[in-house]
Amino acid sequence: MTGRALEGRTALVTGGSRGIGRAIAERLGRDGAVVAVGYAREKEAAAEVVEAIRAAGGRAFALPAALGWHGDAAALWEAFDERIGEHTPTGGVDIIVNNAGIGRSADLASLTEEGFDEVFAVNVRAPFFIVKHGLARLRDGGRIINISSGLARIAMPEVMAYGSTKGALDTFTLNLAKELGPRGITVNSVAPGIVDTDNTSWLHGDQEAAAWAASVSAFGRVGQPEDIAGVVAFLASDDARWVSGRVVDATGGSAL
Repeated sequence: MTGRALEGRTALVTGGSRGIGRAIAERLGRDGAVVAVGYAREKEAAAEVVEAIRAAGGRAFALPAALGWHGDAAALWEAFDERIGEHTPTGGVDIIVNNAGIGRSADLASLTEEGFDEVFAVNVRAPFFIVKHGLARLRDGGRIINISSGLARIAMPEVMAYGSTKGALDTFTLNLAKELGPRGITVNSVAPGIVDTDNTSWLHGDQEAAAWAASVSAFGRVGQPEDIAGVVAFLASDDARWVSGRVVDATGGSAL
């Protein structure tokens, strides 16, 4: 998918200031969407993403979106409503990408109830209520794309709480697709594998670990954020209008 396939549309990308979220935000911007770049704490990083989108000829704005607390989704949309009129006269949103998340969890022996609650609050509750409060703003024919993980299908007991959140997100995707289908809204999950981001900095400090990570994929390399962004861009486009309720494996053929 190239060109301006998303011209005239508006996208919200949570966790858009770095890593996979940044790549998604920049790709949707290049494809023509007005992009709200959600961020929790990294205001300067979000501003850099906005500037990169604008430098490439797109339109974007940063949106404070600290997630994990009751009321966070409602606050996000209130901030969105205050800003969106500056960038498009139509308001509303066409594409919601639930990307923000806590990327790891403790193993079962070390996991605390507080740690469990935190990872589920950010990875499951926040997307649920972002969608709930966003539905009145989401136009018919829109797109919801949830960023899941290959760990929803590949066992890795040392991060089982994290993997469980992604399994829950996939179930959310399935049910939303059924509920929103009559409005022409597609809902899908994208499940990355090992991707070279700041969450996987160990790839650059341990040659043996890096070699193992590359060997997991059928392509013999570690994924890049742009690999995931391309899949999201397809699902956001008209070409994906007949795909809904699916988990799209974007692990590079991991653990086949």
